[in-house]
Amino acid sequence: MRLIGLTGGIGTGKTTVSNYLANTYQLPIWDADLYAREAVKPGSPILQSIIQRYGNDILLSDGNLNRQRLASLIFSDSSAKTWLEQQIHPFVRNCFVNNIQQLNAKILQNPDGNTPQYADGVLVIPLLFESKMTDLVTEIWVVYSPPEQQYSRLIQREKMISNRILTFEEAQARIQSQMSLEEKCQQADVILYNSSTLEELFKQVDAALQG
Repeated sequence: MRLIGLTGGIGTGKTTVSNYLANTYQLPIWDADLYAREAVKPGSPILQSIIQRYGNDILLSDGNLNRQRLASLIFSDSSAKTWLEQQIHPFVRNCFVNNIQQLNAKILQNPDGNTPQYADGVLVIPLLFESKMTDLVTEIWVVYSPPEQQYSRLIQREKMISNRILTFEEAQARIQSQMSLEEKCQQADVILYNSSTLEELFKQVDAALQG
């Protein structure tokens, strides 16, 4: 089974690549960010732990987690970030393991059925190295963008999501809270350079799948 671990830094274009893989090659995409959201849904044990640590002020009026407030806490306090990851990463890992097991079972049950031409699954994990989930994948793809493009995309994305403009210092704190792109690239099987056009990026994806 071929399992691609897709990672990179904040604002490098991981979602662009995963959407292309899903739409063009019909590959199953499993996203750590989606599982992390599920981990803190109202009533979940993990959300209760967060409330115990930070109080009810960490919630929105509808009972959902105030992600903007939590982000401001963890990106300014490394110990808070570590604590939160210790709560969420095991849940996310378990989701990936279940997906891999289910896909493997389908392949075993239908050895002559329709299977993806190039790969069996794509695990989108921004913190692939930090969360020690590299053992779940058979190859690692890192999406790389120059720092100035990372900052620009992050600020634009935050404005779209929350209608809030990040300061340079806030954007810098978020980017620097992760392992550097240079370190990730050193451990990559494939590096996708997202500094030009989408066409050029997708050509690299095509080549990586067929390689």
